[in-house]
Amino acid sequence: MSEPIDPRLLAWRVLIKRLLPFADVATPDLPLKRLLRLSLFQVSVAIAMVLLTGTLNRVMVVELGVPTWLVATMVALPLVFAPFRALIGHRSDYHHSAFGLRRVPYIWFGSMLQFGGFAIMPFALLLLADTDNALNMLGKVGAGLAFLMVGAGLHTTQTAGLALATDLAPADKRPRVVALLYVTLLLGMLLSALLFGQLLTNFSQQLLIQLIQGAAVATIVLNLVALWKQEAIDPERAAKPVERPPFLETWRDFAQGGQAGKLLVAVGLGTAGFTMQDILLEPYGGQVLGMTVSQTTALTALLAGGTLAAFVLAGYLLGRGGNAYRISAIGALIGIAAFAAVIYAAALGSEHVFRIGTGLIGFGSGLFAVGTLTAAMDMAEGGHSGLALGAWGAVQATANGVAVALGGTLRDIVSGLADDGAFGAKWVNPATGYAFVYAFEIFLLLGALIVLVPLAVRAYQSGARATSKIGLDQLP
Repeated sequence: MSEPIDPRLLAWRVLIKRLLPFADVATPDLPLKRLLRLSLFQVSVAIAMVLLTGTLNRVMVVELGVPTWLVATMVALPLVFAPFRALIGHRSDYHHSAFGLRRVPYIWFGSMLQFGGFAIMPFALLLLADTDNALNMLGKVGAGLAFLMVGAGLHTTQTAGLALATDLAPADKRPRVVALLYVTLLLGMLLSALLFGQLLTNFSQQLLIQLIQGAAVATIVLNLVALWKQEAIDPERAAKPVERPPFLETWRDFAQGGQAGKLLVAVGLGTAGFTMQDILLEPYGGQVLGMTVSQTTALTALLAGGTLAAFVLAGYLLGRGGNAYRISAIGALIGIAAFAAVIYAAALGSEHVFRIGTGLIGFGSGLFAVGTLTAAMDMAEGGHSGLALGAWGAVQATANGVAVALGGTLRDIVSGLADDGAFGAKWVNPATGYAFVYAFEIFLLLGALIVLVPLAVRAYQSGARATSKIGLDQLP
């Protein structure tokens, strides 16, 4: 006979489960350990994102002396593959394999693409850094290919990984699963950035090579652990594979009624509205408010903290029947208030108002991201989760990249015109270009809000109609 459990120990276990975020997301078929193991694919994506857009971006320009325009082109190359996420998701919905697997082959293929990109990247960068080398052009081609392969790999892995999580999670737990996966991505990016910064304290080209090779190995190991026994072998599907319909035909079925198209428009507008400031917040704090390097660096943590809090809150609300469109709209509304605070911080000369605005940007963007992704998952009926999540990811990633590039360009153009006196003497100050971009972001978020509000009302009315059919015997 088993010994009775101490009631105090049992009480502590219950308390810890209640206090831990996402402790209630587990089900008998999808235990928390299995879900956390699956979320490791997001860590591999986080490593690639930090390495491409953060560490290598800085190292190539400063330590290796690569021209800035060339670095910007390299970093933008992964975005070329982003629009294909919807097609990747569609193909994974109907993938034919000998074991009946659909998602795992695509996640593994994406992992191998990432590994291949990381494998050739160090040597391409070394050739690229030596401008006198006869093979310098080969270094440019190799670096471009490496960035493109890593970008294609992370987009493929993330699209199929999110679709697999949707397949495994029951419908009522999916919002919490989404939030958990994005918390994992955020924490992975934070820890990767800290680790890379520590490892490259005493920079050398040998250290850079070792770091990139370590990222390649980590990608394979993390995704292998994440995928182990996640998708069940299906002999029936293997013996009688479902014929894959043409992509455009499936897309028309998915977009029928216009709701999917409106959601994707809102995703594009909202994502652009939140991310156009990505490369502007820290320079704004330094140039306009006179903040130190350490103070502006801390803004990244503040932004990430707001986003993390939003992920947890959105997961909690959605897990209890919250309206995904309403939460997305609230996120856009908070973003509008946040950018207004950032603009007024310059007029007030207040660092505190600027910090509050920065935290609210992260909080609003987190609510918006989880809300819209959950709405996309709700459309993933009939086994089309890959298509729905791929479409969301394609629009989100493309809008992100275009917005970041456009934000920097608009700031430079408007600042140049203001300095030349085109807007009058009172606008000749460093804040003008930044304020224009932040005001444009408010305009984009207003557009997203206009699209989301009717969708939220429609979803609420549908929920009300469904509730009205419940019998008296089912009322609490």
